[in-house]
Amino acid sequence: MIDLTESANHLLPLTEPTFLILASLAKPRHGYGIMQDAEQMSGGRVRLGPGTLYGALNNLLKQKLIERVEEGESGEERRKAYRLTPLGRRVVELECERLTGLAKLAKTVKNRLGGLK
Repeated sequence: MIDLTESANHLLPLTEPTFLILASLAKPRHGYGIMQDAEQMSGGRVRLGPGTLYGALNNLLKQKLIERVEEGESGEERRKAYRLTPLGRRVVELECERLTGLAKLAKTVKNRLGGLK
């Protein structure tokens, strides 16, 4: 049996866009929904263009962090949605733990420096 935590640890740390894409996929979404969610979660700081997003989605598919699911049909066009795999979910969980630790460390460093404004 594959140890998800060990496999996930090899993929960390994530870039901010990758983290936002994976976090957006806490529920299945199509590409445009991922772009909107990532921008909203980042407070507008991160805007994913279609080329960046679909390149990242292809890499995440190859790494088996996400998978495609059929979302439904509109006319003759099928929209593809994506969702996290168990490995992808574990990667997001571990990255959240890592970032939480960094946030605590940042607070300590800020206090040592006399409370940066």
